[in-house]
Amino acid sequence: MKRRDFIVKGSLASSVVMYAPTVLGAANPSANETINVGVIGTGDRGGGLIPFINEIPNMRVVACSDIMPFRLSSGLSKVEGKAKGYEDYRKLLDDKNVDAVLVATPFSTHSQIVTDALKAGKHVYGEKTMAKGYDGIRSLVNAAENSSTIFQAGHQYHSSRLYTHIVDEIKKGKIGKITAFECQWNRNNNWRRPVPDPKWERMINWRMYREFSGGLLAELCSHQLDFANWVLGSMPEKVMGVGGIDYWKDGRETYDNIHLIYSYPDGVRASFTCLTSNAMGDYKVKVMGDKGAYILDYVKAWYYPEGGYQKEMGQVDGVSGATLNWDQDRGIPVNFDHDDPSKQALIDFRDNIVNNTRPISNAKTGAMAAMCVQMGLDAMYGNTIVQTDTKMVNDILG
Repeated sequence: MKRRDFIVKGSLASSVVMYAPTVLGAANPSANETINVGVIGTGDRGGGLIPFINEIPNMRVVACSDIMPFRLSSGLSKVEGKAKGYEDYRKLLDDKNVDAVLVATPFSTHSQIVTDALKAGKHVYGEKTMAKGYDGIRSLVNAAENSSTIFQAGHQYHSSRLYTHIVDEIKKGKIGKITAFECQWNRNNNWRRPVPDPKWERMINWRMYREFSGGLLAELCSHQLDFANWVLGSMPEKVMGVGGIDYWKDGRETYDNIHLIYSYPDGVRASFTCLTSNAMGDYKVKVMGDKGAYILDYVKAWYYPEGGYQKEMGQVDGVSGATLNWDQDRGIPVNFDHDDPSKQALIDFRDNIVNNTRPISNAKTGAMAAMCVQMGLDAMYGNTIVQTDTKMVNDILG
C-alpha cells in the first residue's frame, strides 16, 4: 500500500481526546493493500517483533536497518519473503517501497529517527520509552502533531484487550475510589548481552550507559507508568526515588535496582520497584481501591473484592450465577481471551493506518510516560524530590 493511500484528513491531534479508544472499524484490507514495513533496529526487540509482523495479514517486512552487520543479518533472516538491508536508516527512509517503519533502536536515538521518519512521510511505530530527555520528547511530539502520517507509541499494554477491559472496569467503579498502585518488575540476571567484540560493547549493552539509556525505569517500568497515567488520566505531581549499583559491579552506569514513589492528584500513590538480583514476583501491577483491587501480570488478571467475600471454592456470583474460583491469594481470575499484547499493538498499528485513526497509545500519552521516566531519573540521580513542571508539561502536550 502506497503512502498516498493513507492520507490522514485534518488535524488528527486536535480532533480526538488524549485517551479516547482507538476507533477500530471493519478494517479488512484487500490483498493489494499490504502495508510494507521497514524495521529500524533489529536487535532483541526489533528482531523479536518481525515474526509477529509475518503473522499479521496485510503487513509484511520489506526492509531492515541496523548499524551492526550481524544484527542486520539476524533481522533479515527472520523475514518471510525478500527484504532489503540497510546499514544507514536514512537510506531505508528513502526507499519508496516502505510505507511504515518500526523504530526499535537505543532509547537516546528515538526522537531523531522517529522525527526523520515522519518527515519522510512514513507511518511510525516508535518503541518505548518514546524519547529521552525533555527536548527529545518535545521534538517528537511536535513532529507527530505536524505530520500527516500515523505515529503510535510502543507501549503495547495500551493495546492489550485484557488491560483495556480492566481499565474500563476500573472507570466504571468496579474497585471504587483508587488509592494506590503497587508495581514491580523483578529479574535475576545481570541484564547484559553477549558481545562478540569489545568494540561493540557500548552499542550492544547501551542499556548500561546513561548517555544512551534510562536504565530499568525507561526499559521496564515505563510500561507500568503508562498504565497508571492511563487509568488516572493524569500526570503525577511529584516523584521521589532511590537506586544504586549495588549488586552487579561490572562498570555499568545505570542502576541495577530502583525504588520510586510517584504522587498523583487526590492522594493516589504509585510505587515502582525493579530488581536484577531477585526475580520473586516477576512482573506485577496491583491497582487498589476502597471496594477492591486488580492484579495484572503480562497476560492475566485477577479481581480481589474488599470485605464480605467468602474465599471458599464454589462461591456463587450473584450477578452471573457462575461458580467462582479463588486463585491462591490473588483473587478471582479474569477470564478474557486476547492476543499477545505486542502482536495486538502491531495489529492496531495496521488498523490505525488503514482507518486513519489516532492510536490510543500516541505521541501525547507516550510523552506523559517519557516525562515520568525523566522525572524519576532526575529524582534518583539528584537524590531529591522532583515536582512536576506544569508549565513545561502543558507546553509539550499542547
